[in-house]
Amino acid sequence: SNTAILHQIRRDQVTDTCRANSVSSRKRRVLTPNDLKHLVVDEDHEMIYCYVPKVACTNWKRVMMVLTGRGKYSDPMEIPANEAHVSSNLKTLNQYSIPEINHRLKNYMKFLFVREPFERLVSAYRNKFTQKYNTSFHKRYGTKIVRRQRKNATQEALRKGDDVKFEEFVAYLIDPHTQREEPFNEHWQTVYSLCHPCHIHYDLIGKYETLEEDSNYILQLAGVGNYLKFPTYAKSTRTTDEMTTEFFQNISSEHQTQLYEVYKLDFLMFNYSVPSYLKLE
Repeated sequence: SNTAILHQIRRDQVTDTCRANSVSSRKRRVLTPNDLKHLVVDEDHEMIYCYVPKVACTNWKRVMMVLTGRGKYSDPMEIPANEAHVSSNLKTLNQYSIPEINHRLKNYMKFLFVREPFERLVSAYRNKFTQKYNTSFHKRYGTKIVRRQRKNATQEALRKGDDVKFEEFVAYLIDPHTQREEPFNEHWQTVYSLCHPCHIHYDLIGKYETLEEDSNYILQLAGVGNYLKFPTYAKSTRTTDEMTTEFFQNISSEHQTQLYEVYKLDFLMFNYSVPSYLKLE
């Protein structure tokens, strides 16, 4: 079918990018169990889903809870969002022994979902830094970003970290100090670092832009398409291309260029063209 061909093209794109960038993308030859904590396992349907935050991962986790719950849930949307993110509700690949991991990687159907990298980044920024309720992010990252990127910050800003500007967030991401100090938080970590597509051969690569079709195709292949459909509701607040363009308007071309370098493999690997609003140096 056309869909199967489409997924083959997407797989080939990943393979070609991994090969072309083998130096940077295969630095670490061997994956450790810690690298596999984003891979959710469904034993009953022999599927593995690598979740990427800000790419419909709440709904996919809900679907996985329906699939692995053995009848405990039937409607994904009845599962509260916060419950979908409780780690004990889903089994991840790092919880298995090495032989079990290898067996599943070899035999199970593996898939992930990707999104235009900068749209995903703006989505993460809006969610984590502009929402008043995200105080843990403000404390953990906001205060650090303000301290490092804002000259003459007020005592309140240093204490609360709840008014981080997008320009400051970008400056923090491209700061070499940040890269050395700790791995990126999963909400802005690259897909290639979260899901290791150069080491793990994914059977299906879904896209946020064609979320519904791709999701239902995967459920169909899993043999559950007749009773389970991917939730379709569209959030009115979701980050769009226009919004992303606006956010990037105040970013200097030097910073845009450095930021593009950070996410370049995601752009190439998943076939996203350089955004037209970028002023690259």
